[in-house]
Amino acid sequence: MQSTKVSTPAKMRAADIAYDAIESMIVTLQLKPGAPIVESELIEITGLGRTPLREALMRMSSNGLIVQLPRRGLIVKDIEAAEHVTLIETRRVIEKLIASSAARRATPQLRQDIAACGEKMVAAANHGKLDDFMTADQALDHVVHEACRNPSAVAAVIPLIIKCRRFWYAYQHEGDMHEAARCHMLLAKGIADGNEEAAARGADNLMDYLESYTRKVING
Repeated sequence: MQSTKVSTPAKMRAADIAYDAIESMIVTLQLKPGAPIVESELIEITGLGRTPLREALMRMSSNGLIVQLPRRGLIVKDIEAAEHVTLIETRRVIEKLIASSAARRATPQLRQDIAACGEKMVAAANHGKLDDFMTADQALDHVVHEACRNPSAVAAVIPLIIKCRRFWYAYQHEGDMHEAARCHMLLAKGIADGNEEAAARGADNLMDYLESYTRKVING
């Protein structure tokens, strides 16, 4: 497995760095569903100590990314497509709240940043660059979450977003980057324009796409 050691700001807690590194491995399927969590291997890969690693794993357990099984220890949770539909139902409600709040509360600079992230997603889709697409998607989430100024909604939606991102990596052959980028751009434009109704509608359209994509995976 490839090392994920990275240079990070000193102010970041070691447990947060460990969480980000392991989450990335799970989301991008470097750690596959059903794979055992081996602490010694993760310490070697991340270059971090046992205490921050264990704190990160506890957070992942509470977020549903890993589970503890009798006689097997900690493993990466399987991807259950049918369960993913209800996840999107829940995410839809929160995303509409976040989008409308961001449209109302974003600063001028954040509105520019949000529009730019949407444009980067469209450009990545046009060039067929999945990694750039996912990076821009994550950047859009971060700036929208900052703009909405609702930490409770953000805390609730982040575990759902992580699972959706992993689902996309697992079933990307069934996805349509162009349609996904179009939906994200509608969301970004509504927020950037300060139009609460358009922003909520953009979030709704995005969830419609994710639900149809999930059902396509389920139906084979």
